[in-house]
Amino acid sequence: MSKRPKTAPTIAAKAGVPSPLGATFDGDGVNFALFSESATGVTLCLFDAGDGMTEVARLPLVERTQSVWHCYISGLKPGQRYGYRVEGAFDPANGHRFNSAKLLIDPYARATDRMPIMHETTFSFRRSGPDADLKKDNRNSAPVAARSVVVDPHFDWDGDTPPKVPWSDTIIYEAHVKGLTMRHPSVPERLRGTYAGLASAPVIAHLKELGITAIELLPIYQSVAEKRLNDMSLTNYWGYNTIGFFAPDIRFAACKGIGAHINEFREMVKAFHRAGIEVILDVVYNHTAEGSQIGPTLCFRGIDNAAYYRVDPANKRLCVETTGTGNALNIMHPRVLQLTMDSLRYWVQEMHVDGFRFDLATTLARTRIGFDGQAPFLSAILQDPVMSQVKLIAEPWDIGEGGYQLGGFPPAWKEWNGKYRDKVRDFWRGADDTMAEFASRFTGSSDLFQWNGRAPQASINFVTCHDGFTLTDVVSYNQKHNEANGEQNRDGESNNRSWNCGAEGPTSDPVIKALRRRQRRNFIATMMISQGVPMILAGDEIGRSQQGNNNAYCQDNEISWIDWANADSEFLDFTRAVIAMRRAHPVFRRRRWFSGQVRGGSKLKDVGWFRLDGNEMSIGDWSVGFAKSLGVFINGAALDDGKGNGALGDESYHVIFNAGADALDFVLPPRTWGRRWAKILDTTEPLPKEIEDSLGPGVKVHVAGRSMVVLRRTVA
Repeated sequence: MSKRPKTAPTIAAKAGVPSPLGATFDGDGVNFALFSESATGVTLCLFDAGDGMTEVARLPLVERTQSVWHCYISGLKPGQRYGYRVEGAFDPANGHRFNSAKLLIDPYARATDRMPIMHETTFSFRRSGPDADLKKDNRNSAPVAARSVVVDPHFDWDGDTPPKVPWSDTIIYEAHVKGLTMRHPSVPERLRGTYAGLASAPVIAHLKELGITAIELLPIYQSVAEKRLNDMSLTNYWGYNTIGFFAPDIRFAACKGIGAHINEFREMVKAFHRAGIEVILDVVYNHTAEGSQIGPTLCFRGIDNAAYYRVDPANKRLCVETTGTGNALNIMHPRVLQLTMDSLRYWVQEMHVDGFRFDLATTLARTRIGFDGQAPFLSAILQDPVMSQVKLIAEPWDIGEGGYQLGGFPPAWKEWNGKYRDKVRDFWRGADDTMAEFASRFTGSSDLFQWNGRAPQASINFVTCHDGFTLTDVVSYNQKHNEANGEQNRDGESNNRSWNCGAEGPTSDPVIKALRRRQRRNFIATMMISQGVPMILAGDEIGRSQQGNNNAYCQDNEISWIDWANADSEFLDFTRAVIAMRRAHPVFRRRRWFSGQVRGGSKLKDVGWFRLDGNEMSIGDWSVGFAKSLGVFINGAALDDGKGNGALGDESYHVIFNAGADALDFVLPPRTWGRRWAKILDTTEPLPKEIEDSLGPGVKVHVAGRSMVVLRRTVA
């Protein structure tokens, strides 16, 4: 338990300076600075160098500049543990929840020494009754609280250079630090589930051979599991419960020294950069781990609840709810906006991260009148000389009114395209009235992104992500199976747009198993030749399953960890091949929209759509609700570099999609579209392979039910 010695050593504090915020080591000592505009007092607490449980000093901060409380202490070194106690009104009716009995994490802490524990004493009130949050709890939380850690900012980057992969060439791999390596037989056991394990040679070799250019990591900021999950012997595995915006999550540390995992993370980034792979972080600035008014007091709530959180104007006891977590950061407050921007720049400048995917980004762009494409946060990002140069991806929704804002973000942003996921799933499971929108999603979703000058790369195309079924489960389950989550299967999405191909879950039926393999090939091949930026969920390439769990956020076990020992090597080879095809041909990753017109050095349109009989589709053909097949000509000769430098030129392709159950014979287009064609991919086959025999105009190409064929033009 945390304890204070009978006699504490005398530690002298000087005035210090209000900037930068946080604990800053200058070689001789440490400057401490904390923002709180409504506090009446701030005390800095220092802890011993042993196990960190003994509080060796409490230093009231007497200097206050523009609501920043600060001091400087000579002689303190990196590794020093500390925390804050903040005094002020416990007045929930006016949004204030100060309680100096609670030890608080520094919002700018570069590291914590342990995982915070959701204990009864971390709550500012006695947790009983409907008005429990109005009754102050004066128990000391220090015995279970995480301590902030002073860190040495210096690190030898050894000439590290970010790869800076163009968006048009980017292929994203979404992964969990622990889940990717926990069961990898070639990763040393002591490194499994850690930053060091992620940077190990076998993992990087796998990503390189696959053709990945960017790894997008599920949240790695310091997080904490909800008490409800702890009580059920579960945890917040995904980590969307942030409490430290500058601190790498200590869960993933292989190094055991205080704060050592900061450099472990940096070494991981260096290793990926040497391999030409960018590092993108999935970040959560829309809410924190402190939850609603009945949540714990770990950091922001105790420092200045009414400043850091959006309180309900009609009832300041409550937080505004747009995230489904009980609170939303008050990003409109200048100091909270500063916190967010300082955090982002830190990860770019000090940790060499290449980009960010913003969880529930709609919340970050909300003002008092709702979503605003020119909200303070979005404007701050775009004018910032650091942040405007990195990869920016929005998850363009939240649960508030008008929360689905797909296509509504400014030009510098890319967006997770949920409509792509939904319509590609619908098409391949054979749903009616899907063909026209499928074609739009396949060609980059111009209806969503072209209006404000963005290119096809604005669309992050995915069929699966961490939230939902894996690719294997999309073709194996009609229903979610989340019983392990302890919520009677009520959690998770119920409308998955999945199809089990004839049996729910594992089966020994060879016909169903073959169909499932073909469907997986359809999905991955469609994604790799679609315009936009493809994103693969980690493990999909080797057949990973979560046994039908589509909300495995709390499953830190074999449900979530990738089973490398039973990898589907055949599908891995297929995935590598279609990624290689995409990377080899710029026609599949155009920088400009299709126009349907003659362009470049070609005499043909840049894209053409065809019926079963080889004739171009009419306007009426697009509205045939039962239609589940079409052909598309993609003109490589009409390709330019998007910069006005003229034609690049690439090979041309004819792609045939047949999502119906029955095989069909497609007639190849007339001679003007191409005199000779070679089949290079058929998803009924385990691997792409070019067939030597050339096919001519008018020839019928047999396309099996629920399959696709790609033809390369060999003679124009």
